[in-house]
Amino acid sequence: MAMKNQISDYENSLYKKLKSGKLEVKLTYRTFLCPYCPKKKVGLYIDILQHASGVGNSNSKKRSVTEKASHRALAKYLKKDLADYAAISKRSKGPASSTPAETSEAPIAYNDDQFEKLVWPWKGILVNIPTRMTQDGLCCTGESGPRLKDELIRRGFNPIRVRTVWDCFGHSGAGIVEFNRDWNGLHDALLFKKAYQEDGHGKKDWLCGAADSSLYAWLANTDDYYRANYVGEYLRKMGDLKSISRFAEEEARKDQKLLQRLNLIFTNKQYRLKMVEEKYSKTSIILKFETEEKDKLLHSYNEDLRGRQQKSADHFNRIFADHEKQKAQLESQMKQLEIRELELAKREAENETQRMMVAKELEQIAAKYSSVQLAALEEQKAREKLKKLAGDHKMQKEKLHDRIAALERQLDQKQELELEVEQLKGQLSLMRHMELDGGIEIVNKVETLLRELSEKEGELSHVNKFNQELVVRERKTNDELQEARRALISNLRDKRSYIGVRRMGELDTKPFIEAMRRKYCKEDLEDWAVEVIQLWEEYLKDPDWHPFKRIKLETAETVVIKICFSSVSSRGPADLEMDNQSEDYSLNPL
Repeated sequence: MAMKNQISDYENSLYKKLKSGKLEVKLTYRTFLCPYCPKKKVGLYIDILQHASGVGNSNSKKRSVTEKASHRALAKYLKKDLADYAAISKRSKGPASSTPAETSEAPIAYNDDQFEKLVWPWKGILVNIPTRMTQDGLCCTGESGPRLKDELIRRGFNPIRVRTVWDCFGHSGAGIVEFNRDWNGLHDALLFKKAYQEDGHGKKDWLCGAADSSLYAWLANTDDYYRANYVGEYLRKMGDLKSISRFAEEEARKDQKLLQRLNLIFTNKQYRLKMVEEKYSKTSIILKFETEEKDKLLHSYNEDLRGRQQKSADHFNRIFADHEKQKAQLESQMKQLEIRELELAKREAENETQRMMVAKELEQIAAKYSSVQLAALEEQKAREKLKKLAGDHKMQKEKLHDRIAALERQLDQKQELELEVEQLKGQLSLMRHMELDGGIEIVNKVETLLRELSEKEGELSHVNKFNQELVVRERKTNDELQEARRALISNLRDKRSYIGVRRMGELDTKPFIEAMRRKYCKEDLEDWAVEVIQLWEEYLKDPDWHPFKRIKLETAETVVIKICFSSVSSRGPADLEMDNQSEDYSLNPL
């Protein structure tokens, strides 16, 4: 008795394990397997159920007690939990000797009329949904589809959508539960139906009369599809009637096509694999040959490298021996060089005084040589200045000769004027004698002659004065020329003597700058004054330029010095007027 209880407990534990899904039994919608057989037997629902019942109820001594208990638990699980798949797994009428391969290749023929038709895509119907009237009493309202969906999900179902059905009065209190289109959706729909049916809230319970206000639900079938209400209208609009056998046939046909495509892909992959294997074999042969060649080359290379390393080691030993020998020779030479260095240091100390004496002599010679060069340069500059001065004196002499010729011409004019004056005087005396006889016309002529005589005398006095000034200037220039000539002759006689050139007529710039500062008071006056003085010196070289002009005014005589700066700057001409009664400015040569 105790043994039977233990077997019963073991069988119940295995049944719970199968129900929880820890062991896989259902492979597809048609195929199932036995998880307790060593070879994992696969077949239809009826085959696996017969196998489990036969092993579980077997009286054979070859079967162990645990094996029989596990198969009985499997049969119990198939009958209670997977009973909906029994209709799918029924074989069609045909020869019993058909092999599994033939049944998998050819589609299974079903008599569609003998099975119950459901609405596809799989749909469930919810009724007795609580409703209430609105405040205005015109229509009814109730729970929405998303809330109903959340409630079904909390109960363990897997709907994809819940739609509430509305009629002309508002919420009708019914709803449509939609599931997936595949076998998983069918499984979820069957669980949905079974749960409400076991709970006493299925279709039959609803048709017999609702005992409470809870929800009633079932799967939509042919009756619901053709029902003349809003639910039937929606089902006819959004779905179609289809039996599970027909659905299985369509799915089998799709699987068959998929299997054919996969077989074709498998054939192509197998062909490519064969090609790759052939290529791999060829490549392996080539690689093996290349590897052998590489090993031979590497072996020869290593032998050659060892020979070269041995030669290099021998060569290095010889070089090292030579290096040691040369190192010893260099050390002896270093000692000799140190001794010679000491001797050279002594000699350097002795020769330092001689070097200082030679340096002093070289400095003296360099100073003498530089002084000689400076003297030669000064002499060359002096000669150039003398040549230039001689050229200037020659030009001045030529100008003086021209001036003398002009003075001679003016002297002739003077003599002509004196002659004219004498003639006019004679005419005047004659007119005076004729004054008594001539009348008024003679008096007018006499007055005209007197005016002309006075003008001629004025011109004559002016010419005499200008002539005297020219004579004085010529005399001064001649004296300067003679003095420069004598200096030049004396310098040429004595070459060692220093030639000092005295710039005759050079202006003293200090009083000139002071006078311009008092008159103009500008910042850059000194630069401007220097430019004006340089321009003035250029004008002074021209003997025909006369800067001084005397103007007689009512009170005194004024000397105007007119200087043109147009060639120096853009300040315009400037007239410097100095009154004879004001302070005198002397232009003294340096």
